[in-house]
Amino acid sequence: MKGVAYLKLIIAEKPSVAKSIASALGASSRADGFYEGSGLIVSWCVGHLVSPLDAGGYDERFKKWRYEDLPILPEPFRYAPIPGKEAALDNVKRLMAREDVTEIVNACDAGREGELIFRLLYEMAGCRKPVLRLWISSMEDSAIREGFSELRPGADYEALYQSALCRQRADWLVGINATRLFSVLYHRTLNVGRVQTPTLAMLAERDAKITLFHKEKYHLLRLTLDGTEAVSEKFTDPTEAEQAAAMCKGAAVTCTSVTKEQKKEQPPKLYDLTTLQREANRLFGYTAKQTLDYAQSLYEKKLLTYPRTDSRYLTSDMAETASCVIHLAVKLPPFDGCGNFFPLVEAMISDKDVSDHHAIIPTMEIEKADIKALPLGERNLFLLVCCKLLCASAELYVYEAVTATFDCGGYSFTAKGKRILSEGWREIDRIFRAFLKEKPADGDGGTLPDFTEGQIFDSAEIAVTEHFTQPPKTYTEDTLLSAMENAGKDDIPDEAERKGLGTPATRAAIIEKLVASGFVERKGKSLIPTKAGINLVTVLPEPLTSPMLTAEWEQKLTEIAKGGADPDTFMDGIRTMVQEIVSTYSCISEDGKKLFAPEKEVIGTCPRCGQPVYEGKKNFACSDRSCGFVLWKNDRFWTSRKKELTKKMATDLLKKGRTNVKGMWSEKKQATYDAAVILDDTGGKYINFKLEFPKRKEGVNGRK
Repeated sequence: MKGVAYLKLIIAEKPSVAKSIASALGASSRADGFYEGSGLIVSWCVGHLVSPLDAGGYDERFKKWRYEDLPILPEPFRYAPIPGKEAALDNVKRLMAREDVTEIVNACDAGREGELIFRLLYEMAGCRKPVLRLWISSMEDSAIREGFSELRPGADYEALYQSALCRQRADWLVGINATRLFSVLYHRTLNVGRVQTPTLAMLAERDAKITLFHKEKYHLLRLTLDGTEAVSEKFTDPTEAEQAAAMCKGAAVTCTSVTKEQKKEQPPKLYDLTTLQREANRLFGYTAKQTLDYAQSLYEKKLLTYPRTDSRYLTSDMAETASCVIHLAVKLPPFDGCGNFFPLVEAMISDKDVSDHHAIIPTMEIEKADIKALPLGERNLFLLVCCKLLCASAELYVYEAVTATFDCGGYSFTAKGKRILSEGWREIDRIFRAFLKEKPADGDGGTLPDFTEGQIFDSAEIAVTEHFTQPPKTYTEDTLLSAMENAGKDDIPDEAERKGLGTPATRAAIIEKLVASGFVERKGKSLIPTKAGINLVTVLPEPLTSPMLTAEWEQKLTEIAKGGADPDTFMDGIRTMVQEIVSTYSCISEDGKKLFAPEKEVIGTCPRCGQPVYEGKKNFACSDRSCGFVLWKNDRFWTSRKKELTKKMATDLLKKGRTNVKGMWSEKKQATYDAAVILDDTGGKYINFKLEFPKRKEGVNGRK
């Protein structure tokens, strides 16, 4: 009797990734829901297949939102299949249960969320077979094969799974309880989130600073010497500025000092996800989500390494690969216009600065890929990553900074310039920006003439210019991502690995959720909190809006992932906070209840008292309740004629006292007719209307 062939079952996060793994490992036979071959079965999830049970799943009464039922603190947490993904779940469960499958390989994305996707699926399937972990940073065939030869026991990633569970459960507890609590109190769905609400608070704080900003005028004096401009200190008093200009007019100018200092700028570091999202927003206007989607697609096409990384360095074993990729990238237009290029890979390498994944770089696949055939967004992003790789491996940028000071009429003036000694990495940056038709990033000061100390000029042109202090700038995705990354940084120990709000992988989704909830809107590149967003931050307690607190939580989650903190202690802290918030906020003031009332639109002026008339659900009514003027949408005058009073009709009635209506129904004649409806207000409880019919024209279309 032949021995049974035992198989390894590999589970990837997406079908496209499963296809790449199957192809690299020789599992070339395609079946329904998996690939097979070389002693392997390769199947896939479709992202998360299992999610935490909805509150209503624990108890029927939780299906309604009521204050009395809060806080909802399930113990234990339960999970359910995600609706619409049952087929994918059943397929993987069936494969896990096969007798010839002896080991399972978790090949979901190598990060916190990928670990969670697999582990919840494994638990839901009730599987107890041994698990191995594939942990790779590139979808290239060579990287997959190498990773597969170095599979590690799944148990090595238990702490990462616990961190992922804590993150998911903390988000559930805060989200469900705080959202229900404040929605019930304020009679409007108010989505509250562990990370999204502190992010909203930062936007609201910036908005308040801009609103409260008072611009102040100041003046500068400008001297023009040999085509160079030298500028004075600020003058807050315009009279003083004009007097100074009068003193300088026609007076001799003396060069009081010339300083020259050689400066060196190190090449930039490689991209982590947040820096890539920030620069793509600045250069192309892409949202954080768009950038992540493009990068993920390029990863799945094997052109970029794993995008959800927070590291900006490579590991020492990658030096040779990086060098090869650099030589391929420099042949791509527009970089093929660079001069002699001798890459310095050492500066990019730092094993201690790489946690789960190294920085984002292109792969060796660029040799075979048709970059021009990529969709525009992916192509732009790919070339941006190539540019950063080449810049990071290039020489220093060296220049001489020159500062010249002058005296005229007893006032001091300064001129600044620079002389480039070695363009280094900035040459690549300049070539790429020219290719994108962007201005060079470095625009401060051209070359100054050779001024010498003691040099005297008989006179110089003098001008007074008017300026205003500027308010803080609104957040863009670029600056908000930076603020999220650095939130709480000053209060967290330097050795802490992760600081800030959210993780590189989650920040894009947080911004999108705030926009979708109506708390933030995009205006061009700016992110502006809406009135509802500002109000929400105003009414919520500090633990929910404090970027500091959430940054501390992120730090604890990172410690849990490293095995350095206890998951139960973290969750106890979250439960206590939720209980305290629910017990503290049980009722609100009458004014508070009006905070989230929908904005009423003024549709006209009341003919009785002159106050604004607003549209309600069933009527158009005077804002002064004591007045009593109201036009009912379902007034019998309209319903008997099979019409409803529209906003346009009400506007006409208030403005002109009449509105033309077509297709009114006559019960008597069983036909429709057109007429003008005249507002006939006699001051009573109900408003009367009169009809005025158009005068018939004789001889038109055969009518009398």
